[in-house]
Amino acid sequence: MTIYSRADLGWRHHFALQCGEITEPDAARLTGIDRDRVSALSPDGPLVLTCPQGLSTGELAVGDWTLFDPDSHRIIRRLEPFSAIKRKAAGREARTQLIAANVDTLGIVTSCNSDFNEARLERYLALASSAGCMPLILLTKADMAEDPDEYRHRATALSPLAVAETLDATDPGELSRLSGWVGTGQTMALVGSSGVGKTTITNGLTGASDLTQDIREDDARGRHTTTARFLKRTVSGGWLIDTPGMRELGLADASDGIAEVFGDIEDLAAACRFNDCSHESEPGCAVKAAIDSGELDPERLKRWDKLKREDRYNSESIAETRARARSLNKLYRGGSARAKEKRRIE
Repeated sequence: MTIYSRADLGWRHHFALQCGEITEPDAARLTGIDRDRVSALSPDGPLVLTCPQGLSTGELAVGDWTLFDPDSHRIIRRLEPFSAIKRKAAGREARTQLIAANVDTLGIVTSCNSDFNEARLERYLALASSAGCMPLILLTKADMAEDPDEYRHRATALSPLAVAETLDATDPGELSRLSGWVGTGQTMALVGSSGVGKTTITNGLTGASDLTQDIREDDARGRHTTTARFLKRTVSGGWLIDTPGMRELGLADASDGIAEVFGDIEDLAAACRFNDCSHESEPGCAVKAAIDSGELDPERLKRWDKLKREDRYNSESIAETRARARSLNKLYRGGSARAKEKRRIE
């Protein structure tokens, strides 16, 4: 059995501060999540932990650090992560879903073919920024593209935050260029559509041999091969979280991330004559002037506006759902207290 130190597992001062005067806490990092329990790694080896009353596995994410009782193997509390990747839950349900926690780098995987999509990449970049991790765009199938550098330039032009690498994910030599992003104690999470090479990258960086699926010729997409999230050790000493291909990536509470990715438009909007400028026909609109001069692509403006409206709607819906839940909890607690008092009197 391989034994890892807390530093190997990604422990840092951020977590030690949350433990107060406890210098050697019983702490473990979550490597997988099931419905009623979680798998984890500690300096003493692998563990299976259960949740206490009031904490569900849905409130935890792969990559989380938790304190636990070494006798009962029950989680005591979740330590606040330094980064948390989350999205609006798929479907109509108004809640956020944790994808991964304590991630240093978000590896955004797309291909040098028809899967490349500026709007989707901007969405992932905003997700990374709002989560508090570094975005790295991985452009796979570069060996099949006529001009892979064109895709790289298009990717880095989307945001000053964007760093992009073109690679053939099946070539171990090219994958070795990523070792600096997943060195000792470092964690990368991979996101992207199905069939773009996430599993191939995972296999190359971890030495695993998970099955991959061929892509469809007509749309460069593939079937899902990853169905759950797990924290996996990389051959260079870090950690990797591969995620299932997500059909929906709704942003919520991501206004800061959107502002970072679209900093050029945010700066222009701040220079408009009117604070509530809609950037359509108002006089003194710096955004419209930039479009007229060719400085700003009108399609980029549309994507910015769409993401802002989506984030605002989702954030308001989730906030309303939380407020209703709090009101119901107060009502239930009040009713329970009155019932107990009535029984005491009787």
